Amino acid sequence: MARGGTSSRIAGRCSTPAGGDTAPGGLRAARRLRQWLAAAALIGLSACSLPADNSPGPPHSPTAPVSVEVNQSRDQYGQQAILLVVTNLTDSTMAVDRVTVRSVLYPGGIVGVPRDGVLDLPPHQPKSIPALLPGPDCDAAPTGATGTPGQDALVSLTVERQQRATQELPAIDPFGVLPRTNAELCLAAVAAAAADIVLEQGLELAADGRTAVVRLVLAPAQGAAAALPGSPLLTVHSVGGTPLLAEDAAAPWPRDVTVHAGGPAVTLPLRVRPARCDPHAVAEDKVGTLLPLTVTAGGRSGVLKVAADPQLRAELYDFVTSACSRG
Repeated sequence: MARGGTSSRIAGRCSTPAGGDTAPGGLRAARRLRQWLAAAALIGLSACSLPADNSPGPPHSPTAPVSVEVNQSRDQYGQQAILLVVTNLTDSTMAVDRVTVRSVLYPGGIVGVPRDGVLDLPPHQPKSIPALLPGPDCDAAPTGATGTPGQDALVSLTVERQQRATQELPAIDPFGVLPRTNAELCLAAVAAAAADIVLEQGLELAADGRTAVVRLVLAPAQGAAAALPGSPLLTVHSVGGTPLLAEDAAAPWPRDVTVHAGGPAVTLPLRVRPARCDPHAVAEDKVGTLLPLTVTAGGRSGVLKVAADPQLRAELYDFVTSACSRG
């Protein structure tokens, strides 16, 4: 009897993974607890072993072997991709072959798989795994006291070539990447349903080569035009500059332009100049040809980024290089 009581006290001090059933005596709780203890023992983190003198001892809180942070690099803007930063919190070498982040904003799950199949993590070191964003849930509402949607992660890992284990733990998003990308993708979806928004091919250079004209085309979608003739579909409130391109003060960019259902396409000429002329402007550019538009469409407002196609991007790089060389 005493032995059973001791076991109960030990089990009561052990945590189950997030979302586990902790009801006393529950079959699911017992199964989850046994699975978690086995994984904890594998990675050397079990704090639930019985002391040598069989005394209960102080309560323990096992530490997760890894942490997962959501981030995004400049390389991934406009690519519908993010980074999952995994940090090894143990003193042992670790290999991670899969990270799945679950969020109400992306109900399909965000899956990161290392490029080489396995990511080797030295002790106490962080490394990043790229992950493509799935389709967002545009009706998902933020939860929690801070208004940030909660998310957790499932990490498939091996410690020093031992048996593979799966760890469930919170995934942190300190920069609000998931809410921001969800809002961007949902805005892009409603904007695309309202109108085709493209940067026209072909750059028109000024005679002195110091400025050029980029044309932004807004074409009402045919389906929306047929269903709601005459109604406003999309409003471009303003066009923003980029690290590479800036507005020519002598020719201000258009503001508050609306396209209507059944109406004609609207072309906005944008005269641009180089935003910077340091030697690394073009060589290190990541988002200089992603033009940010502040728009309203389908009841949503926000910033929509329109990318130049490869041909126009190359022309813009050549323009900036040439214009900057003129001093």
